[in-house]
Amino acid sequence: MSEMVTVADEQLEIDLLLEAIFRKYGYDFRDYAGAHTKRRLDLRRAREGMASFSEMQHKVIREPDFFNKLLLDLSINVTEMFRDPWFYQKVREVVVPHLQTYPFIKVWHAGCSSGQEVYSMGILLEEEGLKERVQIYATDFNERILERARQGIYPMNLVREYTANYQKAGGTGSFCDYYTADYDSAVIKSRLRDKVLFSSHNLVTDSVFGEMNLIFCRNVLIYFNRELQSKVLKLFYDSLCPGGFLCLGSKESIRFSEVADKFEVVSERERIYRKKRLP
Repeated sequence: MSEMVTVADEQLEIDLLLEAIFRKYGYDFRDYAGAHTKRRLDLRRAREGMASFSEMQHKVIREPDFFNKLLLDLSINVTEMFRDPWFYQKVREVVVPHLQTYPFIKVWHAGCSSGQEVYSMGILLEEEGLKERVQIYATDFNERILERARQGIYPMNLVREYTANYQKAGGTGSFCDYYTADYDSAVIKSRLRDKVLFSSHNLVTDSVFGEMNLIFCRNVLIYFNRELQSKVLKLFYDSLCPGGFLCLGSKESIRFSEVADKFEVVSERERIYRKKRLP
């Protein structure tokens, strides 16, 4: 019985901590998946040698620098260039032919993290002859992560893996044409970085974003609870023009959401959907 009370008390401490973060800083993690959030908070608590989440709450309220560290912990930063190469192959096959019919293309990468998947799509669009017709918007709620993405600087020891992904994704050129080697770093070339407008946007609290032809939000919704997933999917629906495409991660789906019947399935395995045009 006492163990159950302890678990309940700990969850209450976490709830109050997340409430404090929202009220003090405006970042809302209250509807993130509970297990993920607790795991990230536990890691920071252990690193800081704190006895409880209540102690962490006090530090969050009083010390903005500590909150900035915690914000990085709670950000979702697992990414790589041409992640899931088969997904990019399918985008080339089923999405690009439609984009080629548009005079101007607006692409939104929501929850872009440090930018690898944004630049991957930039490379793909360049190879498909769409570079001059596209504007890419990339958003995240964490300004530090956005700054990394703007710089487009990645460890050189990852380039071999990125190159293999690029080739498996159907790359038509040489991956080394898209970056400059600078000692132990690879710097994405400016012609790709110049096509991307990076800006702050929080999927949890912010509103509709443009009228997009294509939205990527891959492997972000898995960190949200069911209610927040539905809310964000509605946001994407409202942000897409009729006939626009939505691309989710391999473990995500619009199934069971309130907008499910407003999309047609383009490719179930790759989680590519298209907003239906009005009859």
